[in-house]
Amino acid sequence: MVASPRRTLVKPPSEKDMADLPTAHLGRKLTVKGVLDTDGEIHVHGIVFGRINADRLVVGKAGYVEGDIVARDVHIEGRLSGRVFAFNVTLDASADVTGRVFHHTVTIAKGARFDGRMPWRPVNYFETFDQPPETQP
Repeated sequence: MVASPRRTLVKPPSEKDMADLPTAHLGRKLTVKGVLDTDGEIHVHGIVFGRINADRLVVGKAGYVEGDIVARDVHIEGRLSGRVFAFNVTLDASADVTGRVFHHTVTIAKGARFDGRMPWRPVNYFETFDQPPETQP
């Protein structure tokens, strides 16, 4: 397996790079087991069991993610059970999150449900982020 190049979770990709990467949509009737990896944006309306690596991730109201999320910007409207490693995190009023959210900035709407921990991290944590640590049994 080839290691993906290191990406920064602080600066967005250049306009030129983003023009080549259309937004990906995972439909409501789709279930993915494994790793989703993109340098662009992905909208999850279905179910993901595994890890998501993206520049920007939106978990729609019907979406469910169980696993790790590594992205620069994460917006959650649906359900998440796992860990988030993102510079900016937004939990919408309909969000239902269980786990740990490692962030630099976080916005939580009134009505969002969260059960877990939200450790703040400095900018340099995300500038040098390589991959999430292994989970402890």
